[in-house]
Amino acid sequence: MRILLIEDEPDLAQWLMRSLRNQAGFTIEWSNDGLVAYKRLQVEEFDAIILDLGIPGMDGNTLLCRLRAEDDRTPILILTARDSLADRVDTLESGADDFLPKPFMIEELVARLNALIRRSRGRDKPRLSCGDLSYDVGKHQFLVKQQMLQVTPRESEVLAILIRKSEEPVNKKFILERLLAHDNDEEIGIESIEVIIHRLRKKLQPSTVQITTLRGIGYCLEPIPDDEI
Repeated sequence: MRILLIEDEPDLAQWLMRSLRNQAGFTIEWSNDGLVAYKRLQVEEFDAIILDLGIPGMDGNTLLCRLRAEDDRTPILILTARDSLADRVDTLESGADDFLPKPFMIEELVARLNALIRRSRGRDKPRLSCGDLSYDVGKHQFLVKQQMLQVTPRESEVLAILIRKSEEPVNKKFILERLLAHDNDEEIGIESIEVIIHRLRKKLQPSTVQITTLRGIGYCLEPIPDDEI
């Protein structure tokens, strides 16, 4: 899972990156400036954001409000020394998903991040669907017309990424980073993603969904138009 850490204290940021990688296997990207982080979020996708409110460039409250105003639904966990009831209420009402005051235990931060990401990925909903393709999140199984779709573990991972963002473009880098973060397999590359997509297209032929290629953007899992079925 890929996390954007927005924190201007270098020592704390380095400790967090090291701890989250070692304890949870997260891929951590760090920004120490709110405006720089905002620009990154316009072109990159993350599974969650850890946001300190007292950052330069664009303060955390402004960044939070702007992202929510633009309908960016990336889970955001606020990390701050300000821990009054008023601060917590204001931050949550501005669109934050959770609030963890400093100092904190890394185990609690990991648990809170995992909970936020589970909810954002729909794991509280047992099944995702696109056309006649459905995905049982708990069992990690795909069904087409209620029949199990036979896919390899790697194919399943890629198809799960696509169905969670069905009818939205997903670029190869986004897929690759999630595979690397999950398995820490340094051998997989962009060419491997292309091969997996090719195999999935063949296996999805009996279904009413397709994986389309958006040149220069990536892939999109979407229903086949009625007039093409």
